[in-house]
Amino acid sequence: MVDLYGNLINKDAKLSVVGLGYVGLPLAIAFAKQLDVIGYDLDERKIELYKNGVDPTKEAGDDAVRETSVAFTSDASWLREAKFHIVAVPTPVREDHTPDLSLVEGASRILGQNLIKGSVVVFESTVYPGVTEEVCAPILEKESGLVCGVDFKIGYSPERINPGDKVHRLETIQKVVSGMDSETLEVVAKVYGLVVKAGVYRAESIKVAEAAKVIENSQRDINIAFMNELSLIFHKLGIDTQAVLNAAGTKWNFLPFRPGLVGGHCIGVDPYYLTHKAESMGYHSQVILAGRRINDDMGHYVAENAIKLLIKAEKQVQKAKVAILGVTFKENCPDVRNTRVIDIVRELQDYGIEPCIVDPVADADEAKRLYGIELLNMENLQPVDAIILAAAHKEFSDLKRREMDRLFDKGKKVLLDVKGLLDKAEYEAADYLYWRL
Repeated sequence: MVDLYGNLINKDAKLSVVGLGYVGLPLAIAFAKQLDVIGYDLDERKIELYKNGVDPTKEAGDDAVRETSVAFTSDASWLREAKFHIVAVPTPVREDHTPDLSLVEGASRILGQNLIKGSVVVFESTVYPGVTEEVCAPILEKESGLVCGVDFKIGYSPERINPGDKVHRLETIQKVVSGMDSETLEVVAKVYGLVVKAGVYRAESIKVAEAAKVIENSQRDINIAFMNELSLIFHKLGIDTQAVLNAAGTKWNFLPFRPGLVGGHCIGVDPYYLTHKAESMGYHSQVILAGRRINDDMGHYVAENAIKLLIKAEKQVQKAKVAILGVTFKENCPDVRNTRVIDIVRELQDYGIEPCIVDPVADADEAKRLYGIELLNMENLQPVDAIILAAAHKEFSDLKRREMDRLFDKGKKVLLDVKGLLDKAEYEAADYLYWRL
């Protein structure tokens, strides 16, 4: 491998990022501060937005997109100009919870058709151990006619982007890197070292790096599942879960997890990649899948409690007016893909309730396309019988109780504060039927 790192620094070679979502876009912009960067995405609409200085992901911001030197394109032939490639496309699961590798396979085909000798390809997409070498590399070879390990090299560096988080950013989170051999590992480490100020961690193999990624989110999933199960138990005991967690949290080594809906592209997805691989090797997961079952059922649990409170408030369930505040999978993030708030919506619909959904942060077009949901503005919301506060957006956390009062119709006010965002004592003192996980 000729001095690829030196060629990148001297701008005799270019770097490409394939897939410009909330992971790929900040990565491309960060590298473009020092290197010549090509940003490729299949979505022509998205590319046009970027060219016009608009960031629909909200991760980098419009100013950063407008000022960057990234060459945005949906023309795959541009990839032939680059020799260091980073693939950052989503890896979701299917309805049956099996891994859907179609996007990373498709990206590998496109890249393979435009791969030149001497290139390095690094995958950031979350996968189970073995995918980079056993699935992606053969596709690159087939499409390019080149030989992996001879004509091009591969590596893996799991993404650690936390959507909506303005503190833990690409630059401030240590990056795990790996390569198919020591030479590739050093190149990958040096290239990422240009943008990751927190430093890089050299994993001993690609499979180790792939496994590290899936267990990071599996660990969080299991911990949140434990909190959700505690919430189920404590509600039966008539104890407030947050009060218990606040008391337990005074111990120095108590982990500060909280119950909630677990959606998004990582925590609610990655565990299935690990359990799928385990099952292919003859091992059926017990702890991981048990946690997944608990977390996947929490939307139904919230909706059922909304129905119980409506009955307690002497509201007619089928004609009840219910508003859901927040539909994205996490706070202050526009992404609605794989949101578990939709489970609340579907369950309420089964009871004959068509909830109104308000979300000033969410991508309205995506909500309509994926779920058939029409989002409302708070100003257009008619008085309701119940409110389910499902996402802790800043716009909602700033709501005062008198503003909340105006959203309700006559009679008892039913409020389900899924994230525990509000002051329980204040709302109960105001005669609300208040509930939280």
